[in-house]
Amino acid sequence: MADKLTFTRPDDWHLHLRDGNAMRSVLPDTARRFARAIIMPNLKPPIVTTEQAAAYRARILSALPAGLAGRFEPLMTLYLTDATPPEEIARAKESGFVQAVKLYPAGATTHSDAGVTDIARCGAALAQMEKLDLPLLVHGEVVDPAVDVFDREKVFIDRVLIPLQQRFPGLRIVFEHITTREAVEFVQSASGRIAATITPHHLMLNRNALFTGGLRPHHYCLPVLKREVHRQALLKAATSGHARFFSGTDSAPHPVSAKESACGCAGIYSAHAAIELYAEVFEQVGRLDRLEAFASFHGPDFYGLPRNSEQISLIRESWQIPAQIEFGEDVLIPLGAGGQVCWKLVGN
Repeated sequence: MADKLTFTRPDDWHLHLRDGNAMRSVLPDTARRFARAIIMPNLKPPIVTTEQAAAYRARILSALPAGLAGRFEPLMTLYLTDATPPEEIARAKESGFVQAVKLYPAGATTHSDAGVTDIARCGAALAQMEKLDLPLLVHGEVVDPAVDVFDREKVFIDRVLIPLQQRFPGLRIVFEHITTREAVEFVQSASGRIAATITPHHLMLNRNALFTGGLRPHHYCLPVLKREVHRQALLKAATSGHARFFSGTDSAPHPVSAKESACGCAGIYSAHAAIELYAEVFEQVGRLDRLEAFASFHGPDFYGLPRNSEQISLIRESWQIPAQIEFGEDVLIPLGAGGQVCWKLVGN
């Protein structure tokens, strides 16, 4: 049994950083562990232009602590709307720092009100993305109130993703934070132009975690946690070595007041121990040897970016996750609050 893991510095291919003082509180957790991260654009107002993405990127870089400056690169995205023009897609591609465009079905999750109401309205933008090879990142849930919340990802595949793939076969698509066996099977059977990210919390928890000992608002996320059979399918996919599954934490910080409320926000904060939690999960199924590929190789290979040259190390040492973490002028409750993690990041 190994007591130390040294491997290529990983990347996070799905991250929420927020903005301002809140961002300054959580950014170091990611920057200590990951060399790069795909930054979600669902601020208020959302990041819909390359100019806005440039300004947000500058704020992120300026918020890095001195010891982490130059060691972390934010990879920016644009927020797709019904009215995104092809010219903006061209500007994004030309910028060199915008790596993708994010599809939020309107009303699907936090700060998605300005999202896409009908994918058919985005044809010109999607055609330009296919032409210029700018990836589309998908929050894969339908918002039809007639569809059960636990079935929204499965229905999205049939109603949206399959027709989208057929219409734009050359479009690179990342099916983000997948949660179901059906999503795993879709990616496995799809062309090499479709990949998926898998979060640590969807690998660790099934939907029982929402109700164990009472209602657990800090385990509420979207897409919502699913049955154990789906968690097992995700675990098998993540640890399989399949090149189109890779790390994306979907770490999403919210103040405790916004989680513990009559209408609590969706999102789980995992950046404080993300790579350590991935390591725990991979070790539980005897696949630590495949962690590096999942966390460090598959993502950049799919995006067409170079793999990182720097390395990180984890040692087998138990440490306690804090009960709460500073979040701007408030606090947040992290994933696993008060519990133990058996792997610990060295240095950084």
